[in-house]
Amino acid sequence: MTSVSLNILRRLADETRGAEIAEAAAVLPVMFMIIIGIFWFGQAFSIYGTITRAAQDGARAAVAPLCTTCSGTNDPSTNAYNAIQAAMTTAHLDTNQIVPLTNYTPPAPVDCTTGTAVACTNKGNVCVQMHVKLANTTGTGAVCGASVSFEYPFQFWLPFTALNKQSIKLPAVARIRMETQ
Repeated sequence: MTSVSLNILRRLADETRGAEIAEAAAVLPVMFMIIIGIFWFGQAFSIYGTITRAAQDGARAAVAPLCTTCSGTNDPSTNAYNAIQAAMTTAHLDTNQIVPLTNYTPPAPVDCTTGTAVACTNKGNVCVQMHVKLANTTGTGAVCGASVSFEYPFQFWLPFTALNKQSIKLPAVARIRMETQ
């Protein structure tokens, strides 16, 4: 090679014009995916918080001796379901997507007095269990309450990943003690 062609090659190797465009082309897709991931995981966390709060409201309505928002009924499962519907409707979540709890297995609740397993009373795919033992107590009596559980689906949209269009079911479980008055 001649010295002229070597000088041209050295000058081209030292040239940095356009390097920013190449770097941006390599980095921007990764940054875009990270931002989209943060958004969708934030959405999932928000929905999880909402359904957990709805389950707590449902359990509270189930144990309430006189429910003021229960439209004349005093059925614990109906009261719990109505409270869950109200909380989820306020948060703009579709209550028709509620499914029974399957993916998450909390400790099996037992009856306060008999110690046997408590069956679910299902109302709109929400499991309501009354008179469940909430704590391991010894002596004078067990702490009794209600348990409410269900799942809500959430679908991720993360292109070019294994999570794209994956649906997961977020569990909502709440246990609240019964008040004696």
